[in-house]
Amino acid sequence: MRKKILLTGGLGYIGSHTAVELYLAGYQPILLDNLSNSRISVLVQLEKVVNAPIPFYEGDVRDGEFLQRIFSENEIHGVIHFAALKAVGESVQQPLKYFDVNVGGLTQLLKSVNENRVKTLVFSSSCTVYGQPTDSWAVTETTPLQEPLSPYGRTKRMNEEMIRDVCKTSDFSAVILRYFNPVGAHPSGLIGELPLGVPANLVPFLTQTVAGIRPKLTVFGNDYPTPDGTCIRDYIHVVDLAKAHVGALNVLPAPHSPEIYNVGTGHGSSVLEVIAAFENVTGEKVSYAWGEKREGDVTAVFANSSKIKEQMGWSPDFSLEDMMLHAWQWQKNQP
Repeated sequence: MRKKILLTGGLGYIGSHTAVELYLAGYQPILLDNLSNSRISVLVQLEKVVNAPIPFYEGDVRDGEFLQRIFSENEIHGVIHFAALKAVGESVQQPLKYFDVNVGGLTQLLKSVNENRVKTLVFSSSCTVYGQPTDSWAVTETTPLQEPLSPYGRTKRMNEEMIRDVCKTSDFSAVILRYFNPVGAHPSGLIGELPLGVPANLVPFLTQTVAGIRPKLTVFGNDYPTPDGTCIRDYIHVVDLAKAHVGALNVLPAPHSPEIYNVGTGHGSSVLEVIAAFENVTGEKVSYAWGEKREGDVTAVFANSSKIKEQMGWSPDFSLEDMMLHAWQWQKNQP
């Protein structure tokens, strides 16, 4: 009998890839999504990848009655919480929207987890909680957290503090995964990043530009204190990230104190290096122009992932070139 894992935001970019890896690892993913930033067509493609039906509930994680119906109809072994808004720039313009969804959603979910005595929670956090590191661009889980530079980052930091406080009074185990920058797509080309409207992240905007959907890629800022003047990020293949969630379910800590893991490659790549990697592996030319720096962007940050490697045995399998190739293969499959 497969243990059932509820994935909030399960039809989203990371959620859908994690559903695949959970199924392949012997779990039964149960998906919840309100389709605000995803499409129901993802479910069809997802089922093609695993060659099996995947249960899906359409609704909002902030709806307590809706959550209770899911818990009543399924014996949920654990929850992986993805459902959240994630665009740094948008969060600067619409902070209340982000606090409502990201903080309000986790608040209701924690209530439901407690009421239904679920013992396992894996939370989707972000490297934005580090702010702009002061001592080194490579951060560990014990690096002092600086003030987040965006409301999005602030909601993730608040989310972590909420989980930490609730864990002290509850008997569920929690793992917090601090993602760096997920990119790429499933090697099958059947699922990938599917932003609605204009993409807020570098790689989908890049692939849409090369596909002719966008006229030009804007590189925001060329005078950062980095080797080529552009921002540096730790890009990680979405399938590698998905596998980290499976690992998190297998090494859950004792109750009352969540465990935190960085999930990144440990290597930073600049915007121009990402563009060069894409061009090298695909043979396509990227048209780009310089733009002003964006409020909320940090100069550089990348992961020290030694903890997750030592405690979970996890390490990334895909290179930056793989990420670019799979992202482009996915883009070419889109209408």
